[in-house]
Amino acid sequence: MKKLLALPLICFFTLLSCNSEPQTFDELTSSIEEFLENEEGTYGIAFKDLNNPDNEFYMNADTLFHAASTMKTPVMIEIFKKAEAGHFSMSDSVLIENEFKSIVDSSSFQLPLDPEGDDPYEAQVGENATIYDLTHAMITYSSNLATNLMIQLADAEETTQTMRELGAKNIEVLRGVEDLKAFDQGLSNRTTPRDLEIILRALADGKAVSQKSDSTMIEIMKDQFYRDIIPFHLPKDLEIANKTGFITGVRHDSAIVYLPDGRSYVLIFLTKELPDENRGQENGATISEMIYDFYVAN
Repeated sequence: MKKLLALPLICFFTLLSCNSEPQTFDELTSSIEEFLENEEGTYGIAFKDLNNPDNEFYMNADTLFHAASTMKTPVMIEIFKKAEAGHFSMSDSVLIENEFKSIVDSSSFQLPLDPEGDDPYEAQVGENATIYDLTHAMITYSSNLATNLMIQLADAEETTQTMRELGAKNIEVLRGVEDLKAFDQGLSNRTTPRDLEIILRALADGKAVSQKSDSTMIEIMKDQFYRDIIPFHLPKDLEIANKTGFITGVRHDSAIVYLPDGRSYVLIFLTKELPDENRGQENGATISEMIYDFYVAN
């Protein structure tokens, strides 16, 4: 009798498994909400289908999060905007120096450098590099040294103003990296899921700066070195333009995902107050996989 029962039970559980796969976009969003329901920490999500704008999903969309390194995308946009306006050329050279001024009192501070680390420019202090190459490193290797050099060119206040013009109402780019005096006073770069979705959608639509500049910026993001959240469980050859952000208690990713059939979507995954950062990171990768699998099946 046990052998006779085995096959029906297998079929029953297989049917349950098949039926658990979301069949509609509403079912997909419900599955994501259920997945995160009992997770510790705060999660923010913004999703927009670039081919079918009715398919959108937001969770804590207007909640403010420490931007961490996702602030480097607005800085990149401002750099390209200023280059197009003739303030400088992307091929101009900049001296790589490790001396910056706090926004609190203009006192000097330096970044802790690891010449043996991933950042290619931490071993090149005192040398020159082009604005394009430093911008590329700011995004792909999340170079803090390149970021502080580029934010001096971009200007934090003007970067924030450009974000307002794009429709991002809450992004605040205030300072460079490791400005501890500013950090101690609560002066940190911040964003919301919705705002990051707005500016990535502008990039995807060629409306952030121009079609040419936006295409170049997307290609830079496709060279991303850190691919351990949104791209992690997806096919390795899938085109994904993303920018991550990691600090204590925070694991962020923001991406434009290009499907093989020509469709694309923007996915923003932000977190804060994570007691287990690795779990938060894996949750983001799982949510990305859930969305990708739904689109492949539909």
